[in-house]
Amino acid sequence: MPRLAIAQFRPTKGAYAENLARVGALFREMGGWPDPPDIVLFPEAALTGYFLEGGVRELAVEAPRLFADLAAQHRDSGAPPVDVAIGFYELHGSRLHNSALYATLGGPEAGIRHVHRKVFLPTYGVFDEERFVEAGKTVRAFDTRFGRLAMLVCEDAWHSLAPTLAALDGAHTILIPSATPARGLDPGERAPGRPANLERWERLAQGIAEEHGVYVAVAQLVGFEGGKAFAGGSVLMGPRGDTLLQGPVFEPAILAADLEPAAITRARADAPLLSDLELRLPHLLDGRRDVEAQGRSGPPVDRATPPLSVPPPRRPTADPLRIDPELARTWLVEFIRDEVQRRRGFENVVIGLSGGVDSAVAAFLAAEALGPEHVTAVRMPYRTSSPESLAHADLVIDRLGVAARTVDISAGVDGLVSAIGGEPDGPRRGNVMARMRMITLFDLSAQLKALPLGTGNKSERLLGYFTWHADDSPPVNPIGDLFKTQVWALARHLGVPDAIISKPASADLLQGQTDEGDFGISYARADLILHWLLSGLRPEEIEAQGFTAAEVALVRARLDGTHWKRRLPTVAMLSQTSIGEYYLRPVDY
Repeated sequence: MPRLAIAQFRPTKGAYAENLARVGALFREMGGWPDPPDIVLFPEAALTGYFLEGGVRELAVEAPRLFADLAAQHRDSGAPPVDVAIGFYELHGSRLHNSALYATLGGPEAGIRHVHRKVFLPTYGVFDEERFVEAGKTVRAFDTRFGRLAMLVCEDAWHSLAPTLAALDGAHTILIPSATPARGLDPGERAPGRPANLERWERLAQGIAEEHGVYVAVAQLVGFEGGKAFAGGSVLMGPRGDTLLQGPVFEPAILAADLEPAAITRARADAPLLSDLELRLPHLLDGRRDVEAQGRSGPPVDRATPPLSVPPPRRPTADPLRIDPELARTWLVEFIRDEVQRRRGFENVVIGLSGGVDSAVAAFLAAEALGPEHVTAVRMPYRTSSPESLAHADLVIDRLGVAARTVDISAGVDGLVSAIGGEPDGPRRGNVMARMRMITLFDLSAQLKALPLGTGNKSERLLGYFTWHADDSPPVNPIGDLFKTQVWALARHLGVPDAIISKPASADLLQGQTDEGDFGISYARADLILHWLLSGLRPEEIEAQGFTAAEVALVRARLDGTHWKRRLPTVAMLSQTSIGEYYLRPVDY
């Protein structure tokens, strides 16, 4: 019986040669096992990273080139012959594809067995594949040393027809290289500590395996690309839909199990769904052809039939902003490590520590991710700042044991205001203070060779409640996709001092100022309204959930009126090499 290994792999984005060498190191490692694998499955885009955009044309390789490169790595590793299935960006003729290669490495049977070109290209949400690659046209099984297998790439498996075609073509094992960005902090009813969409992948793989009596292996990418997390969580399902392997989240891993042909026979004998399909499918197709031949003729439509009634407004789910705080902690700690150390090559960070909950949470996460010795907390008081803010910042510094600096910005702010002239109002002076603090952090960044870490939450960003090119300008922000209420929940889980969590949120730019006082609505209600607006609910649907029209209008006005603050400067597009429009490269996020 063949032994299958799933390599949950973390590539360096855009670094084909580096990733290839690491694949070779894995060959060497697995070749030294007492029971080396016969088949190794790698994720989608394993040699380059997934979000390449325009970099696809630079990094795509022809299948024979990839085979030769893998064969050289395998030969140098000294490992015994092995079959490998790996996702890559392919140059095929004059076309670019998101593909998967299956090949035998080493021994007399060495060679390419099959190349599958991804058929279903996601082009929605964060995905834009159809812009950069072309779709494949076929799904079929192929013969190997270990029987008949098939490959699908990521979304191919989400369409029930694709695995069905593979099973009907004789596949007893379906290999799925995938690069699935993690989404979903809602704990739901699933096992804690795993992003919500991984549960859906597991259900999908289980359904394919159980319906067709096949093994289903899904290899997931690990790592971060532009803030998007590939969480891992690879799985192997047996032909009864039983979970044989489940990978960890947010870390590379190699999982291995034996594939037992007899298990397929037993599963199909007990539930002969595939044979039923083989028997009935011709009749179903014939029936479909009859319908098409007859056109869509049928009984005349009764024009008097009343239209369907409009569904009532959707009711709220139970606490839609509830999070799994331990998952959030794990996710964001790994995000900081990846973005600060692996991606940008820094060991240290600087954080503006205001004494508020947002900066406290960022400091707690950074201290865990990098070690407290690599974190410098910077207090930047103005002469009117609350003494409580400094005291609360000290609580965090003492609790974490991080380095601390205090830079009084009063002279800088007052000097600039005086030089400009006129007596500024409160908001204007507050903006100068915010920008002076960011100047301080970036200058300390240069002095200490430490990356500034952002502390703005999602509520502030959506409501435009920050100073443009100040609060929201650090290159890395771990909490920018958490609503304020979710930040509080995470803070409690991390052990942030209660004095910080329980006090009214304030930017501390003006004496007595509070966030909620400025908004005219509490974070608890504003966050829910923002959530439903971003989910596509109409104002009347949100009002039906217990919010007033005035509340919805207030939040919507701030959301719609501050969109420009959430983007870099708008640049007039004049050329065919415009940055961010045509100039798209794998390291440009």
